[in-house]
Amino acid sequence: MALDELKAAVPGFAKDLKLNLGSVIGNSNLPQQQLWGTVLACAIASRSPKVLRELEPEAKANLSAEAYAAAKSAAAIMAMNNVFYRTRHLLSDPEYGTLRAGLRMNVIGNPGVEKIDFELWSLAVSAINGCGQCLDSHEQVLRKAGVDRETIQEAVKVASVIQAVGVTLDAEAVLAE
Repeated sequence: MALDELKAAVPGFAKDLKLNLGSVIGNSNLPQQQLWGTVLACAIASRSPKVLRELEPEAKANLSAEAYAAAKSAAAIMAMNNVFYRTRHLLSDPEYGTLRAGLRMNVIGNPGVEKIDFELWSLAVSAINGCGQCLDSHEQVLRKAGVDRETIQEAVKVASVIQAVGVTLDAEAVLAE
């Protein structure tokens, strides 16, 4: 199991991450598709080759072809949107917020899976990428659709642990060179 291999790679000083990785994935209350779509989208967003290599096969095995593609789409579109909307938000000139984005985002309207799942994956990626405006937008859509705060927090926990494991393992790989 790739998850076990990834946990085994986490160094002793980061034992909390190893334990959290096992619990946020192994003991998640999220339905399988939501969980593994979140895992895959966040593994991509973490930018860690090791994390993505270890988690992708298990995600692929637990997702339909449509959900697998949609999770990858969520990571891709949020890589663009998080930069664009975070920048608009951070610029002190409010006029940028009135300008038309002019960027294609068709996948958000037709992701190929349940809208709630795609929104959850987009929110988790936005947490990794640090876009407050995107976090608020996706959280509001999820809440209006009846998704509870615990489910949203569960996805954010997955994102935070995957990101932390990626940072830690990539740092250790550099230090070992």
